[in-house]
Amino acid sequence: MLHRPVELAQYTSIRYTERLAEAGAKPSIGSVGDSYDNAMAESVIGLFKTELIRRQGPWRGPDAVEIATLEWVDWFNNRRLFEALGNIPPAEAEANHYRTTEPSETVQMVEPSLH
Repeated sequence: MLHRPVELAQYTSIRYTERLAEAGAKPSIGSVGDSYDNAMAESVIGLFKTELIRRQGPWRGPDAVEIATLEWVDWFNNRRLFEALGNIPPAEAEANHYRTTEPSETVQMVEPSLH
């Protein structure tokens, strides 16, 4: 029997789902294969648009937006003090978590044979 090759996007979805499960995230209501929840992503995108895109525009072109986006993401993850985490940056909270948590088994992703 011939099998259709699994697309790279499907590997990303599988690993994303596994990582969310490892973190203890609960799935939202939806069909199998859906993202766990778009609410957080939509919230961050809204924050990004409000804090960066609308506030600092008009933009001179895609390169200016790309550089500003990289700077914003760096600030958001590495320098922003997040009250819910004890007024430390998210990257620091994540590093603390992994320093004090036993590593879980990780699933090795194996690319399927194309024949």
